[in-house]
Amino acid sequence: MSDPANVLNCTAERQHQLQDLLKPFGIVIKPVSLNEPIPGSFFGDREAGLLGNQLLLRADTPVHSALHEAGHYICMDEERRQTLDTNAEGDYDEENGVCYLQILLSNYLPDVGQHRMMQDMDSWGYSFRLGSAKAWFENDAEDAQQWLRRHNIIDEHNQLTWQLRASLS
Repeated sequence: MSDPANVLNCTAERQHQLQDLLKPFGIVIKPVSLNEPIPGSFFGDREAGLLGNQLLLRADTPVHSALHEAGHYICMDEERRQTLDTNAEGDYDEENGVCYLQILLSNYLPDVGQHRMMQDMDSWGYSFRLGSAKAWFENDAEDAQQWLRRHNIIDEHNQLTWQLRASLS
């Protein structure tokens, strides 16, 4: 297993890339000074924060954390989105959808991609039944795909729709 300190971080350049990537979802990147606590961070320390549509990041925030929290924003329903302050909540199925989505989103960041995203997820300590993010993504994520499809976040080809979670009637 890799060192959790050796994950890709949200440098100033990467924060600009994330802003471009997440703009279609209405997510705004808000930089936080390196030695300041990250407002809206559920886990604290280096982890990304969420306050409304703001994704709060420091230069030492892991990219996987930024994409995971952005994934929560994308996957939550409108009611939760309107009152979002730190705790994204969500259930088991949504959490799986968020993990799958962060891997898909990583393919749109220069020098990241799904291989590195899954490596960083494993290094950080994400846990999957099959032992690794890669094994889960390739062999055990059908439920996550179905959940994301049902909410119009990905299409039948597992491609992003670039839409927030659709309301269910």
